[in-house]
Amino acid sequence: MTDHDNVSGGDFHTRYTAALRTYLAARDEDNLSVGHELGRRALEERVSMLDIVEHHFNLAQDLAAGPGIDAPTALEFLLQTLAPLDVATRGFLDGTKRYAEQRARADGLADRDKFRTALVNSLQEGFFVADHNGTVVEMNSALIDILGYPADGLPYRWPHPWLVDRVGARQQQTLVELNGTTAYETPIRHRDGHLAWVAVSINSVKEADSDRNAYVGTIRDVTAERAFAARESAVLRLATAVAVAKTVDELLAITLDECSAAIDVQRVVAVSWPSGDGDPAVQVAGAPAASSWRRLEPWLRDTFADARHQLPLTAKTVERPGHPGKAAGLVAVLSGAGDLALWLELRSPRWVSAEDRLLVTVLIGHLSLAMQHVRQFESARETSLTLQRAMLPPVQPPPGFAVRYEPAVPPLEIGGDWYDVLPIGDHRIGIVVGDCVGRGLPAAAIMGQLRSSARALLINGAEPALLLEQLDSAASLIPNAYCTTVFLAVLDTKSGVLQYSNAGHMPAVLAGPGSHATMLTDAASVPLAVRRDQPRPQATRVLPPGSTLMLYTDGLVERKYESIDDGIARAADVLTKINTLPLNAVADAVLRELSPAAGYDDDVAMVIYRHRPEPLRIESPATADQLVLIRHRLADWLRTADVPDDLAADIVLVASEACTNCVEHAYRENGPGTMLLAVDVADGEVRAQVSDSGSWKTPAVNPGNSGRGLLLMRAMSDAIELDSSPTGTTVDITFRLPAA
Repeated sequence: MTDHDNVSGGDFHTRYTAALRTYLAARDEDNLSVGHELGRRALEERVSMLDIVEHHFNLAQDLAAGPGIDAPTALEFLLQTLAPLDVATRGFLDGTKRYAEQRARADGLADRDKFRTALVNSLQEGFFVADHNGTVVEMNSALIDILGYPADGLPYRWPHPWLVDRVGARQQQTLVELNGTTAYETPIRHRDGHLAWVAVSINSVKEADSDRNAYVGTIRDVTAERAFAARESAVLRLATAVAVAKTVDELLAITLDECSAAIDVQRVVAVSWPSGDGDPAVQVAGAPAASSWRRLEPWLRDTFADARHQLPLTAKTVERPGHPGKAAGLVAVLSGAGDLALWLELRSPRWVSAEDRLLVTVLIGHLSLAMQHVRQFESARETSLTLQRAMLPPVQPPPGFAVRYEPAVPPLEIGGDWYDVLPIGDHRIGIVVGDCVGRGLPAAAIMGQLRSSARALLINGAEPALLLEQLDSAASLIPNAYCTTVFLAVLDTKSGVLQYSNAGHMPAVLAGPGSHATMLTDAASVPLAVRRDQPRPQATRVLPPGSTLMLYTDGLVERKYESIDDGIARAADVLTKINTLPLNAVADAVLRELSPAAGYDDDVAMVIYRHRPEPLRIESPATADQLVLIRHRLADWLRTADVPDDLAADIVLVASEACTNCVEHAYRENGPGTMLLAVDVADGEVRAQVSDSGSWKTPAVNPGNSGRGLLLMRAMSDAIELDSSPTGTTVDITFRLPAA
């Protein structure tokens, strides 16, 4: 107890003694209440309760010697004095208890928060808390490992730096706002750059002291699961591609599709080295493309050169210059000879996981088989097409004809389709289009024998019906020639008369200028070597000038699940639409317009003929008003004669200039006479002749602005000859047609 306590205690005891004596003497309520006031003063003066009790008993003993002292009465005063002290003591005890309880509660909360933190961090799944704006404010250790973004970077505001599909993530956030919960899978970009897949589950909760929602969610890394599924799927599809792909380009495209989804590949490059000298061949799927070895990036050429020394069927990661520690792609050799290598270029440099390597290793094994299959297929294809074309007539047909042979998309076997265009006399051309049953070398052997027989019969001058009769006999002697179809015709190119007979083949299509196409369905009978009761029929058709005739095999018009009549009608419509194009353009357009999306599944043999008009002859008065009519008639004739537009414009200009000379110079003295324009096409040339019966006038020494017509005519033509005499002038002009 301090000195202050002692002083206060002495004063208090003096007052207590006086008050007790007064109360014992009076014993009334007023004096008793003085004890309660003393108790309050004891609290203020911090007098000990024990000290008060001790002083009271000492005082009671002193007073007991006197008369009239009642011990219970004295005790009553003491209790009145101690009452405030008792109340204060119990209040202190209650406060201490409450403090202890609150302290224990606080300690419990702290322990519970530590427990929650430990529990959250012990989860194998990533855990996060986001506010109403989508800002991540808390994340556990597992999520840090999944994303690669540390906790000291919190908060991570929207859009989060690891998002790949931001649109999809925003849509999912909208769903959780509506439904209170959502779950989905999405790709993320790890901080080190590699792509990962995660399964996300989000629930919304109310923020404390707010009506807004916060979001609590878990994230689980499912990259391995998806990689396994993608690996199985990619391997299955690539295994299928071994049997389906027919070209290296097709195989690379399939590889790019599979690897793009599985390991984020943006380009696939295949390089094959020749057996001799020369640059390697390069084929690319994806961007950036490279058309040759020298156009590849230098570092990539070095990568391929180094790869030839690594073990075959193993994938090696390669760092790109400027990106140390991160792989730009993987390179592998697909053959034991080291002559074929493959580069898989990643969309962005990154760390390549063990799952990625496993997938690429499995894919490389299948790609090696696929590449060998495709290279063998392409070699067989080239051999097949070479043999097929060797058995067909020369590609350069007679003037007025265009021929095409389009092999089917998977032509490992030679087809039995053929065509022949054979000059057999003055202005007479034999035309044959046929189709043998079956494929492969047997069908090719039948086709070769029948084609040789047909050529021999055509040269001997047989007409179409008789020729087919004789070809029946030949087919009956050739094994498996049964049911061969043939359309055979003999054409007089001068008169346009076409004689034909059809042995079970597709009808020829004839498209006249400015009219609908018609099918030549007359003279039809059964295929070769099929029993019949009547002779082969024969029909005749006169081809209009400018009309186009098309003979073809069924591969051009036959489609699965469709009537062949629909295919023939479609071919007729196409031919009508493009009839005004140059002849070779017509042939290309027909194949292009009628080709199925996946390409022709049967060989196509086709012969197209454009019947040129008779030579043009225009005789008219030598007057200026006739020049426009002459130009229009000449332009129409040249178009019908299949002369290219650019050359036709030059011919019209030169011929018009020659006719203008007739008008201006031939008849200046005796009045208008006549002029003659004659034009023909022969031997790859357009030959024009302009003549008059006037007299030649020597040009003036200084002609002024005139006199340049002859210079223009010489400059625009290939050859010009001028023959003038007192009785008339003739100009012969020659234009060479461009090569087919």
